[in-house]
Amino acid sequence: MVDLGIKFCGVEFANPTVLASGILGVTASSLKNVIRNGAGGVTTKSIWLNEHKGHRNPTMFGTENYFINAVGLSDAGIEKAVSETFPEYNDEKPAPIIANIVAAKIEDFGLLAEKISECNPDIIEVNISCPNVEDEFGKPFACVAGDAAKVTSVVKKALSGGKKNIPVIIKLSPNVMNIGEIAKSCVAAGADGFCAVNTFGPGLAIDINTRMPILANKFGGVSGPGIKPLALKCVYDVFKATGKPIVGTGGVITGEDVIEMMMCGARLVGIGTMVYYRGTDGFRKIVSEVKEWCEKNGVSNLEEIIGTVKI
Repeated sequence: MVDLGIKFCGVEFANPTVLASGILGVTASSLKNVIRNGAGGVTTKSIWLNEHKGHRNPTMFGTENYFINAVGLSDAGIEKAVSETFPEYNDEKPAPIIANIVAAKIEDFGLLAEKISECNPDIIEVNISCPNVEDEFGKPFACVAGDAAKVTSVVKKALSGGKKNIPVIIKLSPNVMNIGEIAKSCVAAGADGFCAVNTFGPGLAIDINTRMPILANKFGGVSGPGIKPLALKCVYDVFKATGKPIVGTGGVITGEDVIEMMMCGARLVGIGTMVYYRGTDGFRKIVSEVKEWCEKNGVSNLEEIIGTVKI
């Protein structure tokens, strides 16, 4: 028998697959549907303090090799999450839920964390890849070690007075010179773990008939199969630098991809654009593929493979 269960920051998951933020995570019903289709957990879309419009269509485009999007982190705001999404999901909670929060000001992260903690998420994921409006050059928080640490500290402080000890993981950007150093600065500020990584880019896709960008926003974040080797290196670097629990994400399409992520140090594996290639039922297929690989290779527990890549 193969045990696919994973404990992440003290939270029990039936299997290591988790819906990544921004994919299908709009309503409680869509989140529950992902669990019914085999996922071990779900992550909400990025939640803002107030309504955030995002970009106009077209916002996404995919090929067999890559996927590019510029949705712009559209969201109705924290009040909808508090009044609708979480109450409906938690009513018959089928699996752990990770609340993803995002802001353009450091202090807003603290306000969001405090508000979302009332919804009893199992884990809070802090998306620091949004541009920092308080920075002179508008650099994303994830690109400056000091800023990443400040956001982490503000979130941890906002949660310190609560009755529940909710783990905080930081969603890192791959678009930095040394992701390990950014991760270490977050750990020093209290981070319990990480999600690695967000999309690469920005990238550009062109309609050669019109000679114009396909996306209305012109540029967008790149995900899909083509980024997996880069994402694996990022996960390895973060694990090597910190040893903290990681949700590894980026280009995961098959069960074999999940195994690779875990060998690089991931305890959970975030899956998003896979849905574009294999459908929502792809979660069940991936879990089956992971189990089959374990059976063939004499692995009885996934703990046996985490961080075991020989480099």
